[in-house]
Amino acid sequence: MSVKTILLVDDNQSDVDLAKRAFQRSRIGGKLVVAEDGQEALDYLFGEGAHAGRDVSDAPVLTLLDLKLPRVPGLEVLRSIRTDPRTRRMPVVILTTSREEQDVAAGYDLGINSYIRKPVDFQQFAAVIEQLGNYWLALNEPPHPSH
Repeated sequence: MSVKTILLVDDNQSDVDLAKRAFQRSRIGGKLVVAEDGQEALDYLFGEGAHAGRDVSDAPVLTLLDLKLPRVPGLEVLRSIRTDPRTRRMPVVILTTSREEQDVAAGYDLGINSYIRKPVDFQQFAAVIEQLGNYWLALNEPPHPSH
């Protein structure tokens, strides 16, 4: 069985560093892959650009998606994920600082699995990452990949 991967899409280096530390401290297992903008996330998911040739059948078990991203905004990344048969069932959790009600509504309209506001406090942020990892890597029964 291959190592389970979580894709973190976030351009805030401090948040990325916190997520990496929290992921390592939690001993969740699996692998954390980071995309720093929306285009990099799409390239990773669909094996294009810098990720050309990547085995796209080895899809992340979860994508943690920020909304405010350079190049391709988070909601556009989500729209691309949901419209492609290879990724439409992939669990996507929006993990953002946005408190805009329209962002919450738009995310759910596009099929997110959850919307979580990033805690500012490291301990709370670490707990969120640990809970997400435990749930999606250990407890959740994922759908079989779409082909």
